[in-house]
Amino acid sequence: MAAPLLDRQILERLERLTIRWQQSFRGLVGGHNISRYAGPGQEFLDHRNFHQGDDLRAVNWRAFMRLEKLFLKMFQVEPRTPIRLLLDSSSSMTASPEPGAGSKFDYARKLAAALTYVGLVRHDSILLQPFHEKLDDSHLASGGRHRFGPVNDFLSALEPGGRTSYFEMVRQFISAYQKPGLLILVSDFLDDGEVLKPLQYLADFGHELMLVQVWTDSDRSPNLKGDVTLTDAESGGSLEISLDEATCQAYTEEFDRYAGAIENLALRSGGRYAGFSTSVPLEEAIFSALNQAGADLQRAPRSA
Repeated sequence: MAAPLLDRQILERLERLTIRWQQSFRGLVGGHNISRYAGPGQEFLDHRNFHQGDDLRAVNWRAFMRLEKLFLKMFQVEPRTPIRLLLDSSSSMTASPEPGAGSKFDYARKLAAALTYVGLVRHDSILLQPFHEKLDDSHLASGGRHRFGPVNDFLSALEPGGRTSYFEMVRQFISAYQKPGLLILVSDFLDDGEVLKPLQYLADFGHELMLVQVWTDSDRSPNLKGDVTLTDAESGGSLEISLDEATCQAYTEEFDRYAGAIENLALRSGGRYAGFSTSVPLEEAIFSALNQAGADLQRAPRSA
């Protein structure tokens, strides 16, 4: 068994959260996660008064014996909306803030582990789908929190590598997963080719996007001066360039514009966006930054 990606303290805090989605997907149970109905279900929510035409099988007969009034038991429908988590495993994710420190990929897979654990606690099923220029082998996480061990092992065994191609990846994804659902995408969104158009295709095909962008501080604000040689982590190509303070400032501004364009795409299509540096402590990213950015990872409702 692989070493735990998340410590016990974080897992205990994650048990109080739930993943929510905004859309109601045609032909699927779910929508805003909580859907109430009368009859057998997974989780008791509440009672309501009986009305003519209601199903007598849902009546709380014990309450009737005590109160001589008819009440219906309301349950939470088990959501069947597909939840899929796309995890960027390309070579660009191998960048780290400093030698010996964890990489963007290490950070991203811990975020993926946290989000998957939240889903398992709420008995959701989440498909973990690593990708670079194509879709890699996936893992379906389901069955409750006790099935988190295989998730931990799957994510721990992943090795980042290869080039990024959002166009090719999205083409394969739309072909493989035609039923729309909640799509969580954890990536640095760095690609020599187009990124925004493929993401828009995902939204146009009915998927609700939750885009989580991670970067190192040097990705956004390079701490370099003078004549330097930059090497592309994916293609191996190099570029000689002269950097000064003004050039670095212009680069940071362009990076922020790009991140803003990704955020605007997510919000415009009815989705959500969260972006932060790997210098942000993992717990802060999970319990604060995601919520503040509108990712809507919220406290779970208490059971009755």
